[in-house]
Amino acid sequence: MLFAKKSKGFCVEIGEHSTLIARLSEPNAPYVVEELKELPSSDDEALTAWTKLTDGKGATGYAHATCGIYPAKRIVRRHTLDLKRMKDPAYFNEVYTQQFRIEPDKYAVRVLNPDDGSDYDQTKGTQKEALFCGLPADDVITFQDKLLAQGVYPERLELGTLATLGGVVSYLKFKQSKTPVLLLEIGEETTQSFILSAEGVDISRPIPSGIAAMIPVVQKELGLKDEESAKKLFYSNTFDFTSMGGVLVKKLLKELQSSIGFYEVQTGQSIGHVFCTQLPASLAWLSTTMAGSLGVPPLKAEMVPWLESQNIKLSDGVTLGPSEERWFGLFSLLVSHQNAVPDEKK
Repeated sequence: MLFAKKSKGFCVEIGEHSTLIARLSEPNAPYVVEELKELPSSDDEALTAWTKLTDGKGATGYAHATCGIYPAKRIVRRHTLDLKRMKDPAYFNEVYTQQFRIEPDKYAVRVLNPDDGSDYDQTKGTQKEALFCGLPADDVITFQDKLLAQGVYPERLELGTLATLGGVVSYLKFKQSKTPVLLLEIGEETTQSFILSAEGVDISRPIPSGIAAMIPVVQKELGLKDEESAKKLFYSNTFDFTSMGGVLVKKLLKELQSSIGFYEVQTGQSIGHVFCTQLPASLAWLSTTMAGSLGVPPLKAEMVPWLESQNIKLSDGVTLGPSEERWFGLFSLLVSHQNAVPDEKK
């Protein structure tokens, strides 16, 4: 067919708060980003409406996309292995149940090397450190079904956290940075925290405290009648919470300080920057608050030069807006896709 519609490339990141989309000139690198879009993750209709109207879906009517997801019960954990037990078939299941508190038969798990993201060779079993990455098997099906219903065909389905970790390591290498970064994915109930450097992932720790833990503090500090109104106000971006920021992050801070202290004693290195991804635009100030409370600057990523080094250009008229870092996870998916990091499709 002479005039067949040319299909574009798409990349979709579904976070807890926001869904970010990139429409690309081509399905494969080098990419030119033709459109960037942000939608609330809670609004199922918004993504459906966007895919219906978007250009470049190709013959199937679906936007064929690389997709990053952040299931609430995901695990991305660095763990020190007992090499003497590597030949024991029950050993990894013990790690899952005792260390990560998950039921192995209900999870899709992949074991990687924490320095470069390559597959961990269990048969050799010579590496003491491994990065366990997984999500509930049911979540894979739920996300796939939901995406298809919204007009998106997931060519690849990756754990967004994993792509982001790879992206930060790539960025630190690009900047020739020697200082470690504290990466935080602050979710509703849980905060995933990582310390990483240009050499890979050094420490990972889930902290059972997130945005939900800040709501009662907001209610108390402002004397509001219930938590629901506190939550509405907190997310609304109509009130400046920065003055009470220190009180809001106090619980989270305490947990983080013990991780950082342990890391600094073990390695003799200090954290250089804090990088918060996955925050909705209305809570972007939390990033500055966390950094200020820890006494280190937030990472201000220079996205465009890094993207260009990865064969990704922005089309004329496409901008990242004031807090460029919000797009970091989305672009990390593209970087990992074209550099053929092991496929995380479970």
